[in-house]
Amino acid sequence: MAASFQQQRCRWADHAISTYQQRFAVQQSNCPGVATGSEAPASQIAPPRPPAPLPAATSLCEPHRQFIEAQLRLKRNATAIYQDLVDLHGFAGQYNSVKRFVAKLRQKEPEQFDRLSFLPGEEMQVDYGEGAPTLVPGTDRYRKPRLFVATLRYSRASFRCVVCKSGQQVWAELHERAFRHFGGCPQYVVLDNLKEGVIKPDIYEPELNPVYAAMLRHYGVVADPARVRDPNRKGTVENAIGHTQATALKGRRFESIEAQNEFLAHWERNWAAKRIHGTERRQVQAMFEEERAHLKPLPLLGMQYFSEAQRTVCDDGCVRVDHSSYAARPAAIGAKVLVRIYKQRIEIRDIHSGVLLRTHARAERPGTVVLPQDERVFNPSRETRQILRQAAEIGEHAARLCQLLFAIEGRVGQRKLWGIVNLNRRYPAHCVNAACAQALEQGIYSYKRVLALTERLFAQAVGAMDAAGEPGSGQSTAALTQQHALIRDADEYGDLFAHAAAATIAATTTAAASTQRSRA
Repeated sequence: MAASFQQQRCRWADHAISTYQQRFAVQQSNCPGVATGSEAPASQIAPPRPPAPLPAATSLCEPHRQFIEAQLRLKRNATAIYQDLVDLHGFAGQYNSVKRFVAKLRQKEPEQFDRLSFLPGEEMQVDYGEGAPTLVPGTDRYRKPRLFVATLRYSRASFRCVVCKSGQQVWAELHERAFRHFGGCPQYVVLDNLKEGVIKPDIYEPELNPVYAAMLRHYGVVADPARVRDPNRKGTVENAIGHTQATALKGRRFESIEAQNEFLAHWERNWAAKRIHGTERRQVQAMFEEERAHLKPLPLLGMQYFSEAQRTVCDDGCVRVDHSSYAARPAAIGAKVLVRIYKQRIEIRDIHSGVLLRTHARAERPGTVVLPQDERVFNPSRETRQILRQAAEIGEHAARLCQLLFAIEGRVGQRKLWGIVNLNRRYPAHCVNAACAQALEQGIYSYKRVLALTERLFAQAVGAMDAAGEPGSGQSTAALTQQHALIRDADEYGDLFAHAAAATIAATTTAAASTQRSRA
């Protein structure tokens, strides 16, 4: 039965095919003008040819092309060129004709940029931008902080952080945080010529900020400042800043700097690092994993930051830093030196070459003198002789004490000598001299001891004077002298006052009369 059914289906198919063949032979083609076989019908017409372009009209300015090009090289505008064409060449066209012709000549080819390729771990680009508005602590105002972005050129991996204020040390600390974020250091850093990094821009030998230069030297990284007004050299970080501002921070506000930094870290980790870079067509995180192995390892210790100041070596061979004295040899007396002040030490360097001259532990107490005994200067200077001369004017004991102090401490003790002789400005000389005598007897050669003794002697003298002036003390109070050769008679003072009053009145009258005459 199955075989018979199969034969029936074959007969139906043959019948359908023959029926359709007969129908197509009787009907005409749907597109009679189009050939469907190997031979085209004789009635087929070829498509028309496209119209020939009309000849372009020649500008009236074309005969004066050389003149117009020369004027454009002089940076003249179309109005000035049109006026000269009319005056000098008898130009008969209109101003718009000159304007259109000048516009065509000014057309420039679009600026082209070379696409640079970098090795893994070779370059990092850094720059500042503006962060999202952040609430100022203690107020209801919002302010945009500074957005720091560091981008590795090969993988485009970035470190983003916002800070309230920037400075030399903050700029260097942000680089350290970027190095720790990447887990290594690149070969060199490309930065802008901002003051936090570059003091004096120069394409061949830029002068870097000392703190920033020391930080890069500590991590073995070379700075490569871009040319002035050439942001295309660091276009990668410029695009990273724009991407951060437009995508991550646009339309957002934060209540604190910490909240904005946490959001930037989350956005970098979950979105920016996982994106497919448009140029490389690869994931940023995957490229960073390749680059990580090529970064230089971090040093064991971080950077120790410092502040710099210029100091002059005093005549005692020391420099003054935070009210303490530090030996500066081999620097000469009167020379200027560069002092680097760290948290735990002091470095004295040559101001021109930066060569390290001396290093001292930083003194904890003000007034400390860090000077070895064999480096103390004991020959008196002009300042020393001036101090000893003033001490001799106070008294014999004061002069002797100052001489002993100078013999013991040398010129570095001149500050104590100045303190002793300056006591004469506040206290009587005999009190200061007596205090120096007591200090010599006690064997304590110190300015503070002399000051304490002087204050005590002065207080005793004042107390004795007050006790002598009290009624019933048994001592007669000295009466005021009424008659003396230096005391003039009261009538003489009366005549003097009357003469002065008369002179004042006469001067006032004369001035008033002169004023009236000038007005008349």
